[in-house]
Amino acid sequence: MKTTFCFLAIIFSTFCFSQKEFQPKGSTINETIDGDLDGDKIPEKVIIYDIPSNDDSGDIREIQILKKVNNKWTILEKSRNAVLGSKAGGMMGDPYQGTQIEKGILIIIQAGGSSWKWGYTDKYRFQNGHFELIGSSSESGKPEEYWTTVDFNLSTGKLIFNKDVENTKEYGKSKNEIYIKKGLNINLQNRNQGKQREILLPQTKEKVYL
Repeated sequence: MKTTFCFLAIIFSTFCFSQKEFQPKGSTINETIDGDLDGDKIPEKVIIYDIPSNDDSGDIREIQILKKVNNKWTILEKSRNAVLGSKAGGMMGDPYQGTQIEKGILIIIQAGGSSWKWGYTDKYRFQNGHFELIGSSSESGKPEEYWTTVDFNLSTGKLIFNKDVENTKEYGKSKNEIYIKKGLNINLQNRNQGKQREILLPQTKEKVYL
């Protein structure tokens, strides 16, 4: 029992040392999760850091994916563009809802708004040496006005758009469309960097943003 405890203590202390080595100055840990993300059956460690900032969007969020190589933790990838700032959710406050790992896929969930609400879930797969966005599902709108959902599989290019309108006098009829849009190269590094990507749907003339 004592030997097992010592072994676990060594593992924990080794990770703590590596975590402090990579931790951004002045930051605190928001969340830590474990799971295999590159298919080698060895769990990676995902850490979300909160970094104080005077920016209107609040604390900066840095996501780090750590991989163990030769019994030493190294950074597989990190980014400050994939997770929104702590005040970016508007009246609803912090938009960060959490990160998950399912079947080797990194999932990041965020939401915000006030009476008009929005939310989206991003799915990343480690491929071509990066965590590439392979799927994004989103929803937005206001009860008794309209509600829009978008399910975009970036791997196949298939985008499914639905707009359920209650206030038809103001917003017209409900709409839906399936559209194929290929060639978007989005990853952890450029996910929310700069201007949003706009997709104009040819049939409904609605705009979808990524």
